Amino acid sequence: MQKYPTKQNKEFIEGLSKLKNQEEIAKFLRDVLTLAEVDEFSSRFLVAKLLWTTNSSYIEIAKKVNTSTTTITRVSHWLYKEPYQGYALVLERMYGKSKR
Repeated sequence: MQKYPTKQNKEFIEGLSKLKNQEEIAKFLRDVLTLAEVDEFSSRFLVAKLLWTTNSSYIEIAKKVNTSTTTITRVSHWLYKEPYQGYALVLERMYGKSKR
């Protein structure tokens, strides 16, 4: 398994850390991602937010976000079980403790 973050990842992360506001972040993301990728990441984040802030079922969230329950399951795993806890870090800062 590849070590994370790699040197290349670290440089990308350092670049992100240099951005000062939402406008700069939006410009950078638009340069490095396609519009479809921005939409996909935004959709995943919405799934994570709904998992974090509501007690909605996976089926309810899938219908609301127009995605599969497989995606909901995957995001839930990253949100609650993976060691990095990136989603949880951001969501707790934005919305407080998880409702689940």
